[in-house]
Amino acid sequence: MGVYLCDILAKNEHAVYVTTRTSRQDKGLIRYIQGNAHELSFTKRILSEIKPDAIVDFMVYGSEEFASRCETLLKGTQHYLFLSSYRVFNDDKIITEKSPRLLDTIHDEQYLKTDEYALCKARSEDCLRESGIGNWTIIRPGITYSNQRFQLGCLEANTLCYRSLLGLPVIMPSLMRGKETTLTWGRDVALMISKLLLNPKAYGEDFNCATTEHHTWEYVCDIYRRILGADIRDCSIEDYIKVVGNGAQVKYDRLFNRIIDNSKVLEVTGLMQSDFVTLKDGLEKELNCFKAKPIYQQPEVVLNARIDRLLGTRIPLDGLPLGVKMTYWGSRNMIVGFGLRAVNRLKRMI
Repeated sequence: MGVYLCDILAKNEHAVYVTTRTSRQDKGLIRYIQGNAHELSFTKRILSEIKPDAIVDFMVYGSEEFASRCETLLKGTQHYLFLSSYRVFNDDKIITEKSPRLLDTIHDEQYLKTDEYALCKARSEDCLRESGIGNWTIIRPGITYSNQRFQLGCLEANTLCYRSLLGLPVIMPSLMRGKETTLTWGRDVALMISKLLLNPKAYGEDFNCATTEHHTWEYVCDIYRRILGADIRDCSIEDYIKVVGNGAQVKYDRLFNRIIDNSKVLEVTGLMQSDFVTLKDGLEKELNCFKAKPIYQQPEVVLNARIDRLLGTRIPLDGLPLGVKMTYWGSRNMIVGFGLRAVNRLKRMI
């Protein structure tokens, strides 16, 4: 979303400043500031130096971390846009901005004691509402896809696309495949955000920034099969959680039907649903571009090992460092600990 948003804003002749952990070359009106935006001192310094008209905050904070900087961010700009998530909502037939949130309605005490993503975002939303400062806007995207971001259930591109292009299977429970989901092209979300920036009607409001188009996960599976040749194997929900983790995400999101109402953002921005690309056209285009020139984040060795253990497959290990190979085989064979006997056993496998 951020990459597309930078391009949209720059084309509209806005100066755009992007924080980055690594050194990057400026591109016209898009300028990069190297540093760690989790460090409050860094944030205060750049706010003082740049004095931005607006901040679009894509950072992922813990709820206490956000509370410690909320006032600084709000007072450091005219308009602060906080990227929350549709995942804050509990199960609802159609998700509107008034749908019940998990934080307010579930009775899972063990879950509520955590700061899991959906709860963290909801607590950060509350922090904004309780701040006494009204120059904020809450943005809630649905699941997004782009040129390097693809999702299937809880699997990301560095597992889904990596394995598919190697001819290796991935997993998805049949129960999940029948659920409705809403996937939006990252550029369409960026377009919505650009129309909310410094928009007086957006101050002190929350918006579901997503398409209204929705499909079952099985429909999404078919697109991945067609373009990537993905081999998607069935498994139980219990095995899926053991392998993939993210039990809360599975239970409190992927097993819900997720259909999103975007009428509020359309009304405020003047956009229409017809301005957004269809899932078929958008996802196929991005997957074909990715397939022609794959760019992966580092594959998750432990996750791949767990999938391989379940399915009896194996990712290629040639050229990987010995430590990575040992981690893979240890996870695939459930070897706990790395004493001398375990190390010798792993070396024999390698």
